[in-house]
Amino acid sequence: MIIKNGVVHPMDGPVIPCGFVRIEGEKIAAVGPMEALTGETGPVLDAAGGHILPGFVDAHCHLGLFGDALGFEADDGNESTDPWTPHLRAIDGINPLDRCFEEARAGGVTTVLTGPGSANPIAGQFAALKTSGRWVDAMVLKAPCAMKFALGENPKSVYNERKETPITRMATAAVIRESLSKALEYRDKQGEAESDPDKDLPDYDAKLEALQSVTAGELPAHFHAHRADDIATAVRIAREFGLRLVVVHGTEGHLIADLLAEAGVPVITGPSFSDRSKPELAHLTLENPVLLQKAGVKVAICTDHPVIPIQYLPLCAALAVRAGMDGEDALRAITLNAAEIAGIAGRVGSLTPGKDADVVVTAGHPLDWKSAVSAVFINGKQVK
Repeated sequence: MIIKNGVVHPMDGPVIPCGFVRIEGEKIAAVGPMEALTGETGPVLDAAGGHILPGFVDAHCHLGLFGDALGFEADDGNESTDPWTPHLRAIDGINPLDRCFEEARAGGVTTVLTGPGSANPIAGQFAALKTSGRWVDAMVLKAPCAMKFALGENPKSVYNERKETPITRMATAAVIRESLSKALEYRDKQGEAESDPDKDLPDYDAKLEALQSVTAGELPAHFHAHRADDIATAVRIAREFGLRLVVVHGTEGHLIADLLAEAGVPVITGPSFSDRSKPELAHLTLENPVLLQKAGVKVAICTDHPVIPIQYLPLCAALAVRAGMDGEDALRAITLNAAEIAGIAGRVGSLTPGKDADVVVTAGHPLDWKSAVSAVFINGKQVK
């Protein structure tokens, strides 16, 4: 398959004013200007002056875990009966036949990081998956790809209603610290038993097993945090335990952008055009990703679907441009930056030969709200 005669946005290099993308099987084989195109054998799609991009990547959402237009029957995103549930796996709750997957594809979103909500201080394991398929195991790109933590109002409100710990920010942080400390103790006991035949292995604990890769710094810790003080708590805990921290939402990140840059913490910003539905969103602004990026923070933009419907991810990026972000930087925030933060940039996020052939073709500039998505490919197969 050759997609030609379009403005190509490789994301890992400069824009090609009129170029092509060659797909062979499930991979990108070549990208370049039209004059470099030779041997037009096989199917050809003429972009007709439109734009050719890598498939969009939503770095944080709950796609498939909160059923569209349904209530409790399809609400599988929060196990709000226990404040720490690291052993929960998104892949066991995702419904790939939810119609929002089709809407994601129609909007050019080809990869998502989806997982538990923010009811619990430790909520469970996120998964990175493609948005095309009927069997979630065949859609998975990486699972788990992150462990979800939450600070601030969400766990406070959930457990305040239950009259259980945690109902304060202090207790939320304490639950996380205690859990991580237990995971380290569990690891040490396992190590002692392996080196000393006179010592028994600790009793199996699914929660502590799930935290081993987190405390080892292998599995990223995605901390839901809106307020600046909650972001600081996430950084503090990450430093104490050597976690690979990613801040999710970071609504007040712009107030401490220089400090986040100094700490080297990436931020997945959004949802950007929701209302200020709770006190910790008081400083919500479309300029947040712009100011973070200008300070030197690596930024991605997300929908937090279903908060913002998944198909409007490019619109979220366009709003960042309206607030002052460069257009290519905004596209990078929903492609390559998102993939790099997610740890899946070896497969998706740019039109790099050898990567998965996830390609989007738009009639006009992808951040123009009037521009329609005309074709979408996932793993080399046209899905729109």
